[in-house]
Amino acid sequence: MHTQVLIIGAGVTGLGLARDLALRGISCIVVEQGDVNSGASGRNHGLLHSGSRYVSSDTEVAAECLEEADLLKKLAPQCVEETGGLFVAVEGDDESFIADFPHLCEKARIPAEALDIDDAREMEPCLSDRIIAAYAAPDATVDPFKLALQNFHQAHQNGTKLLRHHKVVGFKQSKGRLKSAHLVNTETGGAVFVEADQFVSAAGAWCGEIARMAGADMDMVYSKGSLAVTHSRLSERVINRLRKPADGDILVPGGTVSIFGTTSLRMDVPSDVRPTVREVDYLVSEGAAMIPEMETVRYIRAYAGIRPLIKSGDDGGDRSVSRGFILVDHADDGLDNFLTISGGKLTTYRLMAERTADRVCERLGVCRPCRTREEPLPTDPAWEWTEPGLAPREWIKHPDHEDPLLCECEMIPASVFDSVIGSIRAQGGTPNLKAVGLRTRMGKGACQGSFCGARVTGHLCDRGDLNSRDAQTELKRFLQERWKGERPILWGGQLIQSELKEAIYCGLLGLET
Repeated sequence: MHTQVLIIGAGVTGLGLARDLALRGISCIVVEQGDVNSGASGRNHGLLHSGSRYVSSDTEVAAECLEEADLLKKLAPQCVEETGGLFVAVEGDDESFIADFPHLCEKARIPAEALDIDDAREMEPCLSDRIIAAYAAPDATVDPFKLALQNFHQAHQNGTKLLRHHKVVGFKQSKGRLKSAHLVNTETGGAVFVEADQFVSAAGAWCGEIARMAGADMDMVYSKGSLAVTHSRLSERVINRLRKPADGDILVPGGTVSIFGTTSLRMDVPSDVRPTVREVDYLVSEGAAMIPEMETVRYIRAYAGIRPLIKSGDDGGDRSVSRGFILVDHADDGLDNFLTISGGKLTTYRLMAERTADRVCERLGVCRPCRTREEPLPTDPAWEWTEPGLAPREWIKHPDHEDPLLCECEMIPASVFDSVIGSIRAQGGTPNLKAVGLRTRMGKGACQGSFCGARVTGHLCDRGDLNSRDAQTELKRFLQERWKGERPILWGGQLIQSELKEAIYCGLLGLET
């Protein structure tokens, strides 16, 4: 295979870059060892930062967040919920930081409005009666899966190809340039070689590994962050703890649920990352100081991701490492057609893509300007179903009893799965249980796949997308992934739910072995 640009990594930055380049008329192939948003892009809290969180530590990042968040609200409103945000302090928090906060925001040109405590608690009744200060900030939330999928939708319309489940295992070089990438299909074991004029690594936590394969060097820091998901939405707004960034200080509403986190733990390698009971216990105790209901609310799962941070030589801990992004030109390593884009925030993905695309175009001799700063992100109905609460709203408006609900928690009918499967095939992918689940809310409700797992598997078999042997394997993998997220929060109602799921799949269907 040959292309002008090979992009390694199908997170939101890689797919945003593919869209940017495609709109400039440049052919791209995106390769991904898993599926869309397999790394940090799919394991965050979905916060569209106003920049307020970073006013004390990194004013440049704060300014970038504010500008890019405003652009996303305007250009991709289908991916954004303009919730607004609150920064609140509780008794015992650092009063000097509380006093400095409005001045730091003003310095970074971020609007921060002081609120009366009673007004803040009227706006968000879930807040503790120990709140001593509150400010309003222009935070919002973003659906990272919808954002990534719709970026790729437009890139694909303009000729971009996506190779899912293809892992880079090496490169061929000649005279100071990468000539081709050696890929292995992780499902079939088959080899694929892709020649390209320019190579870009947007592989997140795997950027260091990709660079080493190319003979370059990148000093990465792997910081694990774990988050917990509540059964119901606890607040209308994003709620931040008014203190320097720390563990357990952000509550983000995500449609019908809330996501709370996060932690910061140094990891040696970026693989096999999962939340622990200890982390969840700590998050709950920290969150309860700000929102007492967090001690008693039902949690339906937890998950963890790796922040791909660039080592700076500062030993102040992972929280002190800049959340800014870095574009590395590996010409200094003797490779004049290889770039790495890493770090940054979900909020600044578009800017990261633009800066990278500018450098790629300069090398290719292409003089076309960036269009993503002004052109709205098109909506593809097939990729709407990652949004929490969308399927129930649509089904209630237009109930069709001839279109059975396969996922009752999220109220997703068979027709939605048919639409998603068709779109996966149209983009050259193979629909399986995991791919369908990533592109819908299947398995993300309270039952965590107890009922929809078997129903959707059966539906894929009825359609001929799975045979009976593969279906059993797919279902086991799906349930194992759900179990990984359920295990740290097994108490109360979710423990009962998990026991029921075990009885169905292990006791009744014999899937234990």
